[in-house]
Amino acid sequence: MTPVVKLRPVSGYFPGPVLLVVLILGCLPAFPVPPSGKTADNLLAAYMAEMNASAKYTAYSGQAHMEGYHQAGILFSAASRSEAIHAANLKAVLEKMGIPVAPYEAPAVTAGSTKENLELAIRNETSEVDEMYPGYIADAKSENATNAVKSMRWVMETEVRHTIFFRNAMAALNSNSVLTLPRFYWVCPKCGNTYDVPTPESICSCCGTANTRFIKIDK
Repeated sequence: MTPVVKLRPVSGYFPGPVLLVVLILGCLPAFPVPPSGKTADNLLAAYMAEMNASAKYTAYSGQAHMEGYHQAGILFSAASRSEAIHAANLKAVLEKMGIPVAPYEAPAVTAGSTKENLELAIRNETSEVDEMYPGYIADAKSENATNAVKSMRWVMETEVRHTIFFRNAMAALNSNSVLTLPRFYWVCPKCGNTYDVPTPESICSCCGTANTRFIKIDK
C-alpha cells in the first residue's frame, strides 16, 4: 500500500510543485531497472554474433552445394541451425534479465569459395572458443549471472565441436576426399550441441536432452 504523503506548512512555507513531485515519487514503488555490468553487454554481443554466424553458414551451405561439396554444405547447414539455437537461448537470458532485444536484421552475406568459407569459419569459431566466450563466462561468474554462465557454456562447448568439424572438412577438401565426410549431423534442439556420428549418445552431453529429440540435418 502506497503511504499517504502529508505536507504541513512551516513558517508560512508550502513546497512548490517540483518538490511535491519528488516527495510523492519517493513514496512510490520502484520500477525494475535492467542490470548494469559487463554481462548484459556481452550477452547482446554474443546474441548478434550467433545470429550473424547462422546467416553466414546458411549462405556458405548454399555455396558448397553449388560447388558440388554436398557434405560440406550439410555441415554448414547443421552449424547454422546450432547457432540459431544458441542465439535463441542468449535472447531468452537477456529477456529474463529485463533487457529488450531488438528484432534481428540479417546482414547481406557474400559467400566466397567453400575453401575460403571454411577458413573463415575455423578462424571465427577458434576465436570464440579461445578468447570471446572464456572472457564472457568469467565476467558472468563475477556478476553471479548463473543463467548467462550456463547458456554461454553451452555455446562454447558446441563451438569446440564446430571447430573440429570445420577443420576436418578443410582437410578433406585439401585432400580431395570430401565424400568421406558425414552425410548428416544431429543437433540438440535445447542447447545446439552438434554430433557427427550415426548414433549419438543417449542424452546430450551439454544439457541432458534425450537423443530422441535431436534434429537430423542431412541437406
